[in-house]
Amino acid sequence: MQDEVYHYNEERWEALVEAEALFTRPMLDLDAEKARAYLGLERLAIPGDLAGRRVLCLAGGGGQQSAAFALLGADVTVLDISSGQLERDRLAAEHYGVGVRTIQGDMRDLSALDDSSFDLVWHPYSLTFVPDSRIVFREVARVVDEGGSYYLMCANPFFSGLTHHSWNGEGYTLKHPYTDEAATSYPDQDWVYAGRHIREPVEYRQTLSRIVNTLIGEGFVLMLLSEVRGDYPGAEPGSWAHFTGVAPPWLEFVWRYGPASSEGGGVRG
Repeated sequence: MQDEVYHYNEERWEALVEAEALFTRPMLDLDAEKARAYLGLERLAIPGDLAGRRVLCLAGGGGQQSAAFALLGADVTVLDISSGQLERDRLAAEHYGVGVRTIQGDMRDLSALDDSSFDLVWHPYSLTFVPDSRIVFREVARVVDEGGSYYLMCANPFFSGLTHHSWNGEGYTLKHPYTDEAATSYPDQDWVYAGRHIREPVEYRQTLSRIVNTLIGEGFVLMLLSEVRGDYPGAEPGSWAHFTGVAPPWLEFVWRYGPASSEGGGVRG
């Protein structure tokens, strides 16, 4: 699906790779214990025995999650829009002497992957880079096996597009409409990269009702919901640390795929 959205995301992520942005740096100091802690599987109530488990890192290139899963014995596939990110996955795999399959593509089109071919789909922050989450969820439902898990981290829909720059002296001002596919753009945080000018991300709001109802309609059962927030007592108002304690920027979901449980009861957003 190589439309305007695809090309913008591809070009921006290639620039981020060149700039050595935070999420493009492969993790080359892991062992099994560190890998397990990094993924947070126990916190997420995802079975920790990954030996032979088929894992898809969806839009998750960069040599981080893929390396951690492979070190824990998983059979890992990475699909990402950026060839540079995928090169980092191959670099990390070579470093650890493990095998990782890499595929360049769009999260909205998983036609390169077989039906029911994964036990776990691991989807880090990237959903807001496409306008319509429903397309992504339909593809995930096709490639995950029955009883498999879908980990999704995404922007907190209520605060999408809001950052610490929105501080007005008393609070953080919401300005963007709460509607699906509303486009937002904002500067990356200082800690993402330094010394390079990279085009700002273009992100699209995904309302909570669309996310939840679409996944229910596709046959997923919600197992865990976590609000990812900061914990920085005494942080200065208007700082990123303070903002993350007031308006949790991210949500984490763990879903289990069991289409039989939703027969006749699915709701689509």
